[in-house]
Amino acid sequence: MSKLEISGLTRDFPTRGEPLQVLKGIDLQVSAGETLAVTGPSGCGKSTLLHILGTLDTPSGGSMQLDGIDPFTLDDQSLAHFRNQNIGFIFQDHHLLPQLSVLENVLIPAIANGRPDQDCLQRARQLIERVGLADRIEHRPAELSGGERERVAVARSLIHQPTLLLADEPTGNLDQTNARQVGNLLLEMHEQEAMMLVVVTHSLELAGMLDRQYQLDDGKLVDP
Repeated sequence: MSKLEISGLTRDFPTRGEPLQVLKGIDLQVSAGETLAVTGPSGCGKSTLLHILGTLDTPSGGSMQLDGIDPFTLDDQSLAHFRNQNIGFIFQDHHLLPQLSVLENVLIPAIANGRPDQDCLQRARQLIERVGLADRIEHRPAELSGGERERVAVARSLIHQPTLLLADEPTGNLDQTNARQVGNLLLEMHEQEAMMLVVVTHSLELAGMLDRQYQLDDGKLVDP
């Protein structure tokens, strides 16, 4: 069974004086099929934690293992491949390429490995249908609503069937109706894909939809 294990994770940032301690010893275990929300005020370190879980940032101390592998012991090329194959990302601002269609945007993680094969193209089309955008498959991001763009981001994050899915404020730019729809979509896709899901959010409604909730307070995860 897939598992994410974190022990004593810290992250410091240099300043002119003493280093700024953002994360002060995070301990966490998440298993396949579990969902987890992290809440807290702006600037408390939620995104920093998510970036480390996604191997986009390096911890100052502690350890992290995903399926028994410490990604921070890998060289740059191996780490990039590990991230691409095992971790999916959903960002608040979508990060869709405006010149590409919905299908092409969903395929971006696969393009990093060369030309997508027919199996990958078929999965992309299936994901787009599953998020309710089959009739938008050739549209550009500018032709989509905010909620539709977030749905494209969800489909893109799942193209490689990741072990770990990370979502950074996935409903932060959406109205209440679209936010609830995207929250329900995340849970639906999570159930179908049986992955680990970690969501950073200000939304207590979204957090309450997940199995476990933590608050990041003074650099540590605590029960809300």
